[in-house]
Amino acid sequence: MSDDSTDQREYDVVVIGGGPAGLSAGLYTTRLGHSTAVVERGGGRAAMMRDVHNLVGVTDATSGNEFLETGREQLEADGCDVIRDFVTSAGETGDGRVRVCGTDAEYVADCVVIATGFDDVHPRPPLPRTGRGLHYCLHCDAYVFVDESVYVMGHSDSAAHVAAIMLNVTDDVDLLLRGDDPAWNDETASMLEDHPIDVIREDVTGVRNGADGWLEALEFADGSVREYRGGFAMYGSEYHNGLAADLGCEINADGTIAVDDHGRTSVDGVFAVGDVTPGHNQVSIALGEGAKAGIAIHWELREFPRDVAETESAGPVRDAEVPAIPDELLEQAVEFHTYE
Repeated sequence: MSDDSTDQREYDVVVIGGGPAGLSAGLYTTRLGHSTAVVERGGGRAAMMRDVHNLVGVTDATSGNEFLETGREQLEADGCDVIRDFVTSAGETGDGRVRVCGTDAEYVADCVVIATGFDDVHPRPPLPRTGRGLHYCLHCDAYVFVDESVYVMGHSDSAAHVAAIMLNVTDDVDLLLRGDDPAWNDETASMLEDHPIDVIREDVTGVRNGADGWLEALEFADGSVREYRGGFAMYGSEYHNGLAADLGCEINADGTIAVDDHGRTSVDGVFAVGDVTPGHNQVSIALGEGAKAGIAIHWELREFPRDVAETESAGPVRDAEVPAIPDELLEQAVEFHTYE
């Protein structure tokens, strides 16, 4: 609940989360004429990327932090407020709007976009360096390990299947149980028997890195040493769905937020995009989801065209009522123009 001392800021749209999906949604709603704030805590999976992969127009030399900083600068140049704050809860205001409570302020909006992502569950140490031998996204990084020695850490069905998928790019794949008992089903066990994958039961006791920081080998409890260029940890995900639960949104059994093709949740005015929703966890897909949600929000919030019933009761739209874009965004857009 707010009090008189709370800094309350009102917007058409508040986006919670400053990853690729959240930034994309904020960019679209801003440029489509809606006052928008992107409220982010910083960090996230995209910020941890040493190199951005699989994104047309962005080279592998670009880090995740560089990519996100460029995005933030773009949004601010277009008139979006990008705010560093930690959002703790969300709820309805009673008049059809949504209140988002942060550590530093409260944000009230007609529409809210939840783009809070998830955390990968990390295996216990010792571990290779993240991005230099320890990876979490098969679709992003399998290309890096073509014809290299690769491990997959985990003891689930998904870990076993990722190990088998890696056989499409290399003939040297180990599945590391790290002392855990297999949790896969009989069908997965048969699949492993029919594919050239070594299942290593002993735990990892040490890591050997090269001068460039990349993994060279792992040491095991039985004294053996196995050379690897890198690999993938498969221990599941922890979805940041608490705000969606606060607002009464439907949550899927796996922890993702249930959405339609345009990011709409089961609650009016609440959208969700990116890694916190079902689907492939890719930057390019997150950008598209943010764009689709931004456009869907515009259809819900835009002033014109008014429907026939409204113009019949209130009269035709007057010259003084257009354009509908707020003055501050109008000024920003005019400044952006380079036609002359």
